[in-house]
Amino acid sequence: MPRTVKITISLPEDLLQGVDRKRKASGESRSKFFRRAVEAFLRHERDQEAIEQYIRGYQQYPETEDEIAMAQSTLQAALAENPWEDSERQ
Repeated sequence: MPRTVKITISLPEDLLQGVDRKRKASGESRSKFFRRAVEAFLRHERDQEAIEQYIRGYQQYPETEDEIAMAQSTLQAALAENPWEDSERQ
């Protein structure tokens, strides 16, 4: 298990009151509330960076017209093989 370290933070009183309302409603300790908040923030940041990297890569190497045509023909073939409606209802 990772080592746990205690920290001290300063918050405006109204923000702390909001935190305490939320954490009490969920039955969490302050530590757990802030741990979850930080984990969610870091996950969001990591996800945003991955999205930005994907976009940069796509902008740097966009699809060619041949790749788009192949994707469209593959999609059309797949849709033709799998009709949307059940054939027994027709």
